[in-house]
Parts: sequence; structure tokens; C-alpha cells
Amino acid sequence: MGDARNELRERAEADGIEFFLAMFVDLHGKPCAKAVPSSSFDLLMDGGAGFAGFAAGDLGQSPADPDVLAVPDPASYTKLPWKPGVAVLHCDPHVDGRPWPYAPRVILRRQLDELAEKRGWVFNTGTELEYSLLRRRADGGLEPADPHDTADKPCYEVKGLTRMWDHLSTVSRHLNTLEWGNYANDHEDGNGQFENNWHYADALTTADRAIFFRYMIHMLAYDAGMVATFMPKPLSHLTGNGMHIHQSLWTQDGQALFADDTDPLGMSRTGYHYLGGLIEHGRASAGIICPTVNSYKRIGVGAPTSGSTWAPAYVAYGGNNRSVMLRVPEGGRVEHRGVDGSANPYLAATVLLAAGLDGIDREIDPGACTDDNLFTLGADEVRARGIKHLPRTLDRAVEELVGDDVLRAALGKTSGGDFVDYFAAVKQQEFDEYHASVSDWEVRRYLTQA
Repeated sequence: MGDARNELRERAEADGIEFFLAMFVDLHGKPCAKAVPSSSFDLLMDGGAGFAGFAAGDLGQSPADPDVLAVPDPASYTKLPWKPGVAVLHCDPHVDGRPWPYAPRVILRRQLDELAEKRGWVFNTGTELEYSLLRRRADGGLEPADPHDTADKPCYEVKGLTRMWDHLSTVSRHLNTLEWGNYANDHEDGNGQFENNWHYADALTTADRAIFFRYMIHMLAYDAGMVATFMPKPLSHLTGNGMHIHQSLWTQDGQALFADDTDPLGMSRTGYHYLGGLIEHGRASAGIICPTVNSYKRIGVGAPTSGSTWAPAYVAYGGNNRSVMLRVPEGGRVEHRGVDGSANPYLAATVLLAAGLDGIDREIDPGACTDDNLFTLGADEVRARGIKHLPRTLDRAVEELVGDDVLRAALGKTSGGDFVDYFAAVKQQEFDEYHASVSDWEVRRYLTQA
């Protein structure tokens, strides 16, 4: 820690950093931070930044609990490319000198440490975060920020891409300044929807970067007079926002555990068993990877009307098939297309890894590869093949989650019991509040029906 601390100090001084944002996230993935001046660097590194955890968000605290101390991870140092003199330090929340078991980053770190210690493996992930750039109309409603972005099939449209050039090129430059390796930027399937891609890394680094990326996009959009959202389904008539997570396991000396050049999909037996685990726990995982009421408005069945990518509804796997939940785009990795833009990336990585490892340990057979377009395949045929549908609402997904012992164990224990029960209680309350609200649709449908 001493060397890492000194290296961080020297790097920050060379970069002219005046303030550190000591950052952590709550259960929902909301970033919280204090701005700590560089003159207080030693104070920050010695004890962390103090927070009233109850006020910060859902972190398993009441007003009577001791402060949360956000302890910086020196390896997470990230400059703000759009705001010189400021850097983020992702933190592990502690309480009374111990890692706080309600903190999502602590939960993922614990699981990754166990993976390294017990198996000698590394979990690498890469994320594809879709987002929408919107503006508010005079009546308060939302619409795509680009008024000319009205094409029926806007995915990859070069005109729509170019009209947002200032935003997209700025994001690209920032990602490369950060040395994340931006390799593509595109207009996605929905009007006003975009994506910026960067290279994969270990799962903790990728989760940190996903949090930083969402924060950066929000701030850049705000500065440009736009509204950015990663909400799964911000507009009912447009494609929703996913956070696809690519996954692979490696030995600590760099051997790929999922790769096999002799297999049609390029996957090893270990890789297939990992797929089997993701399928086995697919419905239960939904409570974490699709964690909001709005998430289940993104998931649907039926022929899409635009573009080339859609949210999967069925727990199945295939090769380069975008109608399934689990896609194997090339040998050695699997893409989970069910994760949406509201997911907490630390918790999402935790449950996906746990599901896959259970598949490896139990040698679960994922079944036959799905080559068909499941968006157009009849429901009876899907059922006949034994393919399960994802839960249709948040409350159903939470019920599946709490009943899954593997995911329960992976998310860990807290001072008040299992973390999964705390998570479920928060999400059930969220669903109940939604369910108690009368929508415009209900009024139009039922006001004078009887």
C-alpha cells in the first residue's frame, strides 16, 4: 500500500490534480462522492472520506449507524478529461474499520479475491453501455436531442452519427486519453441512442469504468444542454438501453479457459459449463441485472421493427445470434445481452460469475445451441424446446432471486442477514410504490369502461 500510495501521490502531482472525488456507489449504482482537496491527500489515504451512509442511499444503514468511511483504491485513479485538476478515486466503503458488506464494490472484490485464492483464476469482462441523448420539450416531455433523428431504421446511420459528432468525438478522445482503448462509436437502434466501446479488463476495473463512463456521459450531456439516460426504456416507442457484459475466465498466467479452436463456437468444455450455469440461474439473475420496474418494459417478445439489436426475452444461448440472451460472438468469451443500463455493474458481475462457476463445478450442460430467431419463433415451439422466458416484472424476478441459494451465497452476509434479502426488500418496496401509482394508460383504459 505504501508504494501504491506514493506512486499515486506522484502521479496526481504530475497531473496537476487539485481535487479528488472519493467515490462509491449505493445498491442502485448511484455514484456518491466528496471532493477532497489535494492538500488533504494524506488524511484521505489514512482514514478515507467520511459519509453518513443512511443519507447517501441504500447502503444498509440507519441514522443511528456509524459513519461510512470510503477508503480509496489507488489503482482506480481516473482523471476527469473534461475537468482539469480533478480525479476520481473509487473507494471501498468501511464501517468500524471493516469492509462494509452492503457495499457493491466490496461484494464484487470479495468474490474476485476468492476466485484468485481458491482457483487461481481471473474474471475479465467488457461492457457495452447503450444510452439515449434527449432534450425536454416545452411541455416537459422528452424526445431525441437531435430533431432530425427520425429514421425508421436509424441503427448505424451515418447522418445521425455525424450530427452528434461533437459529442461522440469528444467521448472517443476522452476514452483514449484515459487509455481505455476506444475502438468504436456508433448510432444504435433507437432514435437518439448511442454507444461507445472500449477494451475489456478485469471485472473490478471494468465495473469502475462503467460507473465512471455513466457519470461522464451525464456530465457531458448536461454541459451541452442535453439529457443523457441509461434508463432501460426511456421512451415507450423506441429501443431500450442495455449494458451487455462480455465474460471470460483466465488463469493468472494468461491462459484462456473458455477457448477451444476445435469447437464450432470456439468454446471449451469449461466455457460450455459456464454457459450452463448462466442458463440455470438465468431467471434468478434477472433481479440483479434487470433491477428496476422499467427494466421489464425493455424485455419483449415479437418481431422488432427497426435496427439490428434487441433485448432478449428467452434464457438461451447461441453463436452469433442476437435474439438469444447469451451470445458467443467468437471463441473464448460469452456476451450476456440481458443486462440493462440500470444495473449496478458490481452486483451484475458478481451474480454472473457465481452462476457460471456453479455451472463449471456441477458440469451443467447448456443444451443445444439456438440458431433460430427467437423473436419470430412461436411460443409453443419455444416451450417445446424447454427454453424459459425471463421474468415479466420486477417483483417476479425478485422472488426468483431470493430462492436461488447460489446467488444468495455469492452476494454474501451482512450484519442484518443475507444481502439478497436486504436487496429484495428495497426492490419490493420500489415495485409496490410503482404498483400503487395510477398511470395515464389505466385512466384512458378504465375510466369509463364499466
